Amino acid sequence: MNRAEIVIVGAGISGLSIAYNLAKKGMKNIVVLDKSHFLAGATARCGAGVRQQWATELNCILARKSIEFFSHANETLNYHRDIEFKQGGYLILSTSKEEDIQFEKNVKLQNSLGIPTKHLTKDEALKIVPHLNPDSFTTATFCETDGHINPFLMSEAYYLAAQKLGVEFHFFNEVEDIVLEDGKIAKVITDKMEIQTNKVVDAAGGYAQEIGGMVGIDIPVYSENHEILVTERATQMLEPMVMSFSKNIYCQQVPHGSIMMGRNNPNALHNHDVSSSWRFLDKMAKTVNHILPEVAKQRVIRTWGGLYNITPDFQPIISDSNVKGFYIACGYSGHGFMFAPITGELLTEIILGEPLEYYAKALHMDRFNDMDKIDKEHSVV
Repeated sequence: MNRAEIVIVGAGISGLSIAYNLAKKGMKNIVVLDKSHFLAGATARCGAGVRQQWATELNCILARKSIEFFSHANETLNYHRDIEFKQGGYLILSTSKEEDIQFEKNVKLQNSLGIPTKHLTKDEALKIVPHLNPDSFTTATFCETDGHINPFLMSEAYYLAAQKLGVEFHFFNEVEDIVLEDGKIAKVITDKMEIQTNKVVDAAGGYAQEIGGMVGIDIPVYSENHEILVTERATQMLEPMVMSFSKNIYCQQVPHGSIMMGRNNPNALHNHDVSSSWRFLDKMAKTVNHILPEVAKQRVIRTWGGLYNITPDFQPIISDSNVKGFYIACGYSGHGFMFAPITGELLTEIILGEPLEYYAKALHMDRFNDMDKIDKEHSVV
């Protein structure tokens, strides 16, 4: 039987960051398991935008710290390629007076945390993205340090850096059970092996709830399908990501020229479906034609779905648990990619018993014991 100091379930961007940070701090015998091939989960299906424009202090801090890491990730991870970190900004559109007022509050919060967001008039927004339909919005916010990263290259950078530090990866290994002895982690059983260990990290993304159930923990998350499309390559049309919460859309042009856009489905079932539908394409076409009519002329080449793993407050769970040796990193509500660097740092500190920053306590799963005190994030698509 194999032996590990810690087993990380899930080789998506969160699991990779956790493995790298633990190894960097000197932990040995780290094993990462994934039921599929490399980069097959939500990370491979995400829109890969990274933004700091949030309505809650917690998400603002997580995003700001992660973007600070992304800005020097190539050098820090000694990556032989380029993660394609493009800081073209995020332009977020308001469509009502109520949203204008909320955006004023958001900008004030973000500025207080060192995030250089600006509240723009319609004319100022049109100077940044001239293709916008001026009748589709009222005002906008813009943060020039937001942007986009290639998720495949970013994940490979973490993966190779972790490997160099001795982390062991086992793909096509589906976790079937986690055995407890006297209320403590004893071993992990996959469909191919058994691993003795006293520590397990649940970084299983859309399947985090199921992994928690193996040790008797009901993690307050659910998964649902969110869909994305990508167009043919186009001439440069969009420097920033264009987003609207009220119109339910995000749209960006990636470095090689294709345009990606996505939206949520208010009627999505809580399951693990990752298919795509004509209904998504129909609604997206109508929305983008209203907001960005020039972009709507581009031909779609592919659509797909991916899992959002969602908490009641749309903020992640990064914490230990009432089962000794079981740690949780899930519930990113569609934003796990952009929070990956700080996830790895925080959970490593929790696992190693190091001092935590003040905001880390707000990420503990216990916060859901008193829902009346929850500060819910509303800036989501």
